[in-house]
Amino acid sequence: MDAYGRPARVPGLAAWLAAVAPRRARGQVTVALVSDARMRALNRTYRKQDYATDVLSFAVRKRGREPFSRRQMRKKAPNPFFSLGDIVIARGVAAKQAREAGHALRTELRVLALHGLLHLIGYDHERDRGRMARLEARLRRRGGLREGLIERAR
Repeated sequence: MDAYGRPARVPGLAAWLAAVAPRRARGQVTVALVSDARMRALNRTYRKQDYATDVLSFAVRKRGREPFSRRQMRKKAPNPFFSLGDIVIARGVAAKQAREAGHALRTELRVLALHGLLHLIGYDHERDRGRMARLEARLRRRGGLREGLIERAR
């Protein structure tokens, strides 16, 4: 959806994300494309950082630092209507990063959506000793992406 709650046209993003998602990511996810100004406001409110970041994830339930196990996800996601949460992507930041990386905006949206999804299911690359980075690398290769957000940040 866009910043006004209208469906945004990003052909194939939902199907691609569903195809590469880890098994424990069962349920619905909302992906919102917002302006950089809106993302800056969200980042300031929720992370106390005053700039437009590329992607934020808002899990439905607050989770501990460890990702849900498969057993826990089965218990928490008994049906396909279970919501994992929301992924918010700054359209302008994504477009700039796509240009810098030399690929299409569509590709950058996939990179960001995958990264956001992993955060929704409990991964945190700043604290998990490389677990999220390893999983993201495996999933992005499965999805045909050259590099992920974590690799680029290094």
